[in-house]
Amino acid sequence: MGRLRTILIVLILLLAIVAAVVFLLPNLTGGGQVATTPTGDGTPVPAVNLAQTVPTPTPLQMTEIVIAVQELPRGIPIPPNAVALRPWPLESAPINGITNLEDVVGKIARTDIFREEPILSNMVVNDLTSLARVGSDAAAILPDGSRAIAVPMDRLTSVAYGIQDGDRVDVIMSMLFVDVDEEFQTILPNRVTLVSQDPESQEIQLTTAIEGRLDPLGFGNAVVGPSERQRPRLVTQRTIQDALVVHVGEFPPDGRFIGVPSTPTPGADGGGEGDAAQGDATAVPTPTLARPNIVTLGVTPQDAVVLTYAIEARLPLTFVLRSARDTSRVATDPVTLDYIMTEFNIQLPGRRPYSIEPAIRSIRQLIVEDQLQLGTDAATGAGGGG
Repeated sequence: MGRLRTILIVLILLLAIVAAVVFLLPNLTGGGQVATTPTGDGTPVPAVNLAQTVPTPTPLQMTEIVIAVQELPRGIPIPPNAVALRPWPLESAPINGITNLEDVVGKIARTDIFREEPILSNMVVNDLTSLARVGSDAAAILPDGSRAIAVPMDRLTSVAYGIQDGDRVDVIMSMLFVDVDEEFQTILPNRVTLVSQDPESQEIQLTTAIEGRLDPLGFGNAVVGPSERQRPRLVTQRTIQDALVVHVGEFPPDGRFIGVPSTPTPGADGGGEGDAAQGDATAVPTPTLARPNIVTLGVTPQDAVVLTYAIEARLPLTFVLRSARDTSRVATDPVTLDYIMTEFNIQLPGRRPYSIEPAIRSIRQLIVEDQLQLGTDAATGAGGGG
C-alpha cells in the first residue's frame, strides 16, 4: 500500500512539472499567443512582439572565380599551381570571369596577369597562334560602336600635356572663311581685263589684268582694287563632345600599353653603373623624354569622319579636358568677332585727331615653336607698344 502511494505521488509531481513547462515555455520563447493590451474602451489590442520584429540580415551571396596566385607574363602557358578558385561577391563578380580551373590551366596568357587578379575569358587564348590574332589593347578597350582615330596635338591644344589615357575631352575647331567666286572658286576680287578696239586698225586691245571691280564714276569707269589680300573671318566652335582618350603618344610596336610599366629613367634607382661613377666629377645628363605630339581618340563613326576632314583641311583642333564625373552634353554658340564684341560689351574706339608715339601696330602674342613667339620683334620685325 505504501509503495502504491509513492508511485501516485511521483506521477502527480511529473504531471505538475509537465503542466508548468507547457504553461511557461511559450512566454519564455516568445511563441504561442500574442499578448494583448486593453485600450481605453476595453478592446484588446495585440501587443508587438519585439523578438519577432528584429530583421534577419540577408546573407551575402558568393561565387567562386579563378584568380592568379602568382605573376603570369604574357605568352606563358598557365600551370595548375598558378591559379586557384576564390570566393567573390556575386554582385561584384566580373561578367566574363572564369569559374572553372579547367578553362584556364594549360591556356596561354594573352596579357600580363598580376597576382590576385581575377582571370577573365579575354585574358587567355588556346595557343600561340591565337595569341597573334587577339589584336591590340586599344581595340580591346574601345567601347562598342566607337572608332579610334589619331589626331595631332601640342602643348597648347592638349591642356599643357595634361590629357592622359582614359580621360574624356571635347574638341574645339576653328575655321577661317573668305569670299570666293562661285564659278571660279577663287578668292575675290577677280582680275579685271579691259577690252578695247582701235578704231583705225580695228585691232582688239587688252589691258593688263587688274584685281578689283569695275565701278562707274562721274568722270568715267574705274577699276577699284584691294589694298591687300582679303582678310579671313575667324569662327570657333566646340564640335565633338565626350570623346575617349584611348592613348596619348605613339603605340608600342606590339600594341600593348595597358599595365605595362613606364620605362625607368637611367640612373634613377641610384644603383648599377651610377655607383661606379660616383667618383667621376662629370655628371651624366638625364635624358629628356620627347613630348607626345599625337593622341588617339575613341569617337562615333561620324565624328571620326569629321576629324578626318579637319585633319585634311588643316583646321586647328583644341582638346578641352572634361571632369571624370561629367557626362553631360551642353550646347555652345559659335564665337566670332561680333559675338565677343556683343557678349563682353566691347566698344569700338573712335577716331581722334591725336595718337601716341611710337605707333602700336601689333600686340603681344603667345606663339608656340615655329609659329608663335613672345613679343613682336621676331614676328613683325619691329617692336610694338603693347
